[in-house]
Amino acid sequence: MKNMRKKKDVGIYGLTAKWYDKNSRKSRMTQMQEYANEIKTLVKEEAKILEIAPGPGYLSIELAKMGFEVTGVEISPDFVTIEKNNAKEANVSVDFKEGNASNLPCEENTFDFIVCSAAFKNFKEPVKAISEMYRVLKPGGTALIIDMNYNSTAADIENEMIKTEMKGFDKYFVKYAFKTFLKKGAYTKEDFEIFINETEFSDYKIKQEDISLYVYLTK
Repeated sequence: MKNMRKKKDVGIYGLTAKWYDKNSRKSRMTQMQEYANEIKTLVKEEAKILEIAPGPGYLSIELAKMGFEVTGVEISPDFVTIEKNNAKEANVSVDFKEGNASNLPCEENTFDFIVCSAAFKNFKEPVKAISEMYRVLKPGGTALIIDMNYNSTAADIENEMIKTEMKGFDKYFVKYAFKTFLKKGAYTKEDFEIFINETEFSDYKIKQEDISLYVYLTK
């Protein structure tokens, strides 16, 4: 297993957060809708859903549009401001709040479903983050972690760029990021299995799709 230790939780702030929001509007909305549609098939109509590290908040907003009660916990106060503005613009209600994945500001046994997309590799304490998911899930609830696969190939990354239809500087920057610091921080399927085995979760499955790993955890 490669070195897992990160010196701190990685957040996105200031102008970078604003760029990420703008880029997500241009290139990730279809993906957010796809994620929301998949989650809809996994939960009941009255489900309470938590998104950990929602970034600009578009997945949470899509879920709120579907009628779910949604909470978002985000480490970056700049993103919390952006999330609230985006939810207001979309005319939906989401409880966005500042907090850390390894110490969620949520009561235990609260949520039917938890999702964490494209952020898990940024957490300093991955085992604690998964343990916190277990704590705040209701019995029978499911958590879904979607993140970059460390074993992604150059071809996988190229295909991801084609899917997002990014152009110009955005495409160049994101492709560079995938190949360098994002991949460097990413985990393998085996890494996730080691993390999970250090928590109370015993029921899980992991699938690989394109550049991502989908980790399903059931309490």
